[in-house]
Amino acid sequence: MAGLSPREKEGCRRLLALLEIEDLFSVAETVTNRLIHVFSREEAFDAIIIYSKSAEELLKRRKVHRGAIFKYLAAENVSVLPTNEKSQLIQCALDHWRGPSTPHPSSPRDKVEKEESEPQTLDCKLLGEQFCNWFYPLLNSQNPSLGQDKGDWGPQHFWENAQLKLAYRTAEQALEEHNGSQMASLRLLALTREEKLIFNPNIDSRGLKCVPSPHGLVVVAVAGTIHRDNVWLGIFEQIFGLIRCPVGKNWKIKNVNLKILGQNTLTHEESQQLPAITLQSSELELYYS
Repeated sequence: MAGLSPREKEGCRRLLALLEIEDLFSVAETVTNRLIHVFSREEAFDAIIIYSKSAEELLKRRKVHRGAIFKYLAAENVSVLPTNEKSQLIQCALDHWRGPSTPHPSSPRDKVEKEESEPQTLDCKLLGEQFCNWFYPLLNSQNPSLGQDKGDWGPQHFWENAQLKLAYRTAEQALEEHNGSQMASLRLLALTREEKLIFNPNIDSRGLKCVPSPHGLVVVAVAGTIHRDNVWLGIFEQIFGLIRCPVGKNWKIKNVNLKILGQNTLTHEESQQLPAITLQSSELELYYS
């Protein structure tokens, strides 16, 4: 029996944690042919992973629902369409586990720090990718429905005079503005902790753009889909202004513009495509001027 690779075991364990306890126990009974009885989530995880012939076989189990796979991929920042079938999501998960391992940075202090002897150049694309791979898993981890360990979310990642602008058009339409690191941090936190949203950024050549502004900021623009539990709610476009601290060389958030569009406001064509940043680089350069 080939079994699962270390990355597949880790990924499957995190995915299985999203199942209801009844479904989890049912999968354990099926995989072990009812020869092993489990009495806790951890026992079920171990039994399922040990006795599954392959990750693909496990994901195809009836009780491993499409919604759980989708929620796992969203938490992992794997870009998928909300209309994808279960078979397509399974392939995305398998590809994700077979791909190169790219650990998420633990804090903004890891963003593109340069040695003193290196030229003072900045790879904006690398900074944008690393920032998104840090920011969205940290924000999503505050969602209690994901059952993940919560990271160190808080105002310490924002400048004291940070500004957040939030616009959304769903069943209703509104524009909010929040000033200061504490208020900006708390409002974004409420989106995941209270409203239980999940942000799934599309970090590819069309879903992510990064440019340096004329005033010392690096502008990071990212588009993606937004969900609650197993339901696709719409798309988002988020633009950050990042400034490097003079001490420590870490990057902190100065400005955030977040726009959310509900699925009922999208055209059929828009709902069938991965979200993309429509602003040109020249427009982003002047965004926070």
